[in-house]
Parts: sequence; C-alpha cells; structure tokens
Amino acid sequence: MEEKQEEAVVATNMRKVFILVVLMVTTFAFAQTQPTDSLNTYKKRVLEFTEVDFLMSYYEQDGNHASVTGGVGNEELTDITPTFVVAIPLNVDDVLTVDAGISAYTSASSSNLDPFDSSGASGNEEEEDKIASAVTGSPWVASSGASAMDVWGTVNASYSHSSDDRNSIWSANVGFAAEYDYVSAGFGGGFTKLFNEKNTEVGVKAQVYLDTWSPKYPTELDSYNEAGQDLNNGFFSTIDILDQNGNIIDKNGPVVWSPLNTTLVQGKARNSYSLSFSFSQILNKNAQISLFFDLVKQKGWLANPMQRVYFADRANYYIGNATSIPNYATPANTDVFQLADDIERMPSSRFKVPIGARFNYYINETLSLRTYYRYYFDNWGVNSHTASIELPIKLGEGKFTLYPTYRFYNQTAADYFAPYETHMSTSEFYTSDYDLSKFNSHQYGLGFKYTDVFTKFKIFKLGLKSFDLRYSIYNRSDGLKASIISTGFKFALD
Repeated sequence: MEEKQEEAVVATNMRKVFILVVLMVTTFAFAQTQPTDSLNTYKKRVLEFTEVDFLMSYYEQDGNHASVTGGVGNEELTDITPTFVVAIPLNVDDVLTVDAGISAYTSASSSNLDPFDSSGASGNEEEEDKIASAVTGSPWVASSGASAMDVWGTVNASYSHSSDDRNSIWSANVGFAAEYDYVSAGFGGGFTKLFNEKNTEVGVKAQVYLDTWSPKYPTELDSYNEAGQDLNNGFFSTIDILDQNGNIIDKNGPVVWSPLNTTLVQGKARNSYSLSFSFSQILNKNAQISLFFDLVKQKGWLANPMQRVYFADRANYYIGNATSIPNYATPANTDVFQLADDIERMPSSRFKVPIGARFNYYINETLSLRTYYRYYFDNWGVNSHTASIELPIKLGEGKFTLYPTYRFYNQTAADYFAPYETHMSTSEFYTSDYDLSKFNSHQYGLGFKYTDVFTKFKIFKLGLKSFDLRYSIYNRSDGLKASIISTGFKFALD
C-alpha cells in the first residue's frame, strides 16, 4: 500500500515537473518571437548556430635527458590528442561550451619508473626466481611496465552571458581531468568590458585547480620500503647489487645501498590559483595591440615523485651487467641500471608571473602580421623570454590562408636544478628535470587554413566553416627534438 502511495506521489510530481517544463519551453519560444526590449530594437545573437570543433594532434619527441631516470636516458615519446568542443547558444545572450578530450601517449622515460619490468619474466614463479640474479635494466631502453603508456582525459564546461549592448561579458567554467598519477578539478570565472565603441577591451579572470596526487615511485624505492628496508626481503632478496667497480656487495655488510630519504610524498594536494588581467586596443583600421598580466600561486607537493635524483657525494649502486657500468650515461649501456638516491624534492610553494603583449597588423588584403612576446619569472629562479611571429597569407579569393610561423624561447635554470650526479645530498631541494634547466629553443611551423562562412560543404546537418592543418618542428639546445602535426575542423549545426 505504501509503495502504491509513493508511486502516486512520484507520478503527481512528475506531472507537475512536466507541466512546468512545458510552460518554460512555451514561454521561452514565445519570448524568442517578441521584441528584445521596449524599444523593439533588434538584438543580434551572440552565437547564431551550434558549433562543433574536432581537433586532433600527433606529437613525437626524442632526447637524451630523461627526468624519470635522473637526467640521463631515452626521452622518446609519442602522443595523440583527439578533442571535441561544442558551443551551444542557449538564447540570444548565453552560450554553453563543452569540450572533452583525451591524450594517449607512450613514453620511454616514464616506462622506466620500473626499468626491470622487461627482464624476461615468464609468469612461472620458480623460473623467475632462477633468473632473478640476472635482472637488468637501462635508462636508454624502454621498459614494458605499466607506466610505459597512459591516457589523460579531461572534460570542461563553460558558460558566458553577454549584456544587451554586448559591451559586458560574464563567464564561468568548471572542469575535471585524470591521469595515471593524479586527478584534477578546476573552476573559475571572468568578466570582460568593452568601451569606446568596442575599440577597447579589458578583462579579468580567476581560476582555481585542486589536484590530488596518486603518487607512483621508482620501483627500487617503493620496493625498499615494502621490504621493511631490508635488502634480503622482497624484490631485492634474490637480486645481486653491484658497486661502482662492478663487484657484488654483501647485503649484510656495513656498506650497502639505501636511499637518502625513505619518506616519500607527504600531503597529496597540489593546488593552483591564478588571476589574469588583459587589455586590448584597436589602434587604427590596420593595427591592434593586446597586453596581459597573470599572477599564479601554486601550493602543495610540487615535485614529481616519479623522477629520480643522483648525488655526487654518495656511492653508486647498480643492478645488471657490471661491464656496462663505465658506459652508464651513454646509449651504449643497454643492460645496467643505477639505483636511485632519492626522488625529486622541491619547495611546497611557487609564485609565477607572466607578462606579455600581442601586436597584429593588417598590411593588405593578402598579407597580415601577428606578433607575440612574453616575459616570465618565478621565485624558483626561472626567467624566460618568448617571442613569435606569424605571417598569414591569403590565397585566391580569401578562403585559403597559408601561415608560416616561428617561435623563439630561452630560460634560465631553476635554483634547484643540476645534471645527473652533480647534486649534493646536503641540499634541501633538488631536481634533474631538464625542463627546469637553462636552454633555448626554436620552433618552425607552416599552417594552412580553409574558411567558408557560408558553410557550403555539408556532412548531414553539419556545415564546414573552417579546416586547419599545421606542422611544426621543435629543437632545444639540450638535444631534445620534437615535431607535431595538428588539424582542426569547425562545423556549424543548421
């Protein structure tokens, strides 16, 4: 009886909701046919039709300063990133945008979180015990461990509202992302104001990211703790450990391998807070300038627990082939791996300030100029300069555009960076991640774009508004080389 009463209540509530929805839809539809204000003036929609973007990129790189293996080793990486972005006009003033994408990558460096996973394990425990003393690894050879590949996924939603005169725009956004070793939730909002007949624009935006580590550690450090810091237990029990001279050490002797710190990640939060300011001014019919200024604060565990560090003032120990030890830091080493002294350790806070400008100039109907400059500094000692130039060249009737690009970047090293085997164990903070080293880079690119505002080419109800294809090559002074090809399709839903 009670169940029937509950069903009746639910049915009644559902009818009420249905009636309410019908009334709302009817009111909304009626409103769309009415004047937008008492003066019966026409108000152009912010977005006429739903737009769908499909973006795809393929990236590959190679280098010899892998951070997971302490600043030496194979940096081969490939990454493919498909993304969908859908912008939906909710009414004449409001737009909802949803984007979702994944990044699927394979990484030789990350695979060596466990460099011993390619040791020939057969699945037969007795056979594995017999060959355990012959386990090898190398920072130059990709392992087959779980961290060799991963998929990063993200979904974001943003909402914007424009005032009747289109001179004020409010926006809000929320997003979520997850990867092998962390999850992230973000939210923010912004306000943009246009003045001077829309020739001047100022904006402010705030953003918060609340990240949580699911830390993964180098296998020797993780195994050492799991075995109760006893080299005769667990992973190390049947594996020979070698000293710098290639001699097998006595695990019960007074001089044995042990990490500097057995305490790993403390506090799994990594939060970021940013406040952004922007200013844009149309100088004349040919020129426009934009300025931006950001304040970024990060707090929490900011070091990467996957990245090893080796110290100059501590003895070296290895697993693998003793004859390869003299060639350890070269690609000739394929079968010996050095046990880590510690993981990367960094301060628990970081303050970043990028300041930049853009200048665009319309030269003629065929050629335009787009330039960009940014200066960046932080309290970790990194200072950088970025400059880029792009020259869009319109072809034919203007539907086709060719745009060569060039980007230059240089930076100083972070206070806590040092190469492989040069840190001192007395330091409080240390990293051998070459992304924080001193370097400069050059990136050259060529892009091609097709634009048709009338969407003559259609796929079902989707009309193609634009198609973009770009290829770039990247060279860094520390030896890292990369290339990326990206494409984008923008459709309008009639």
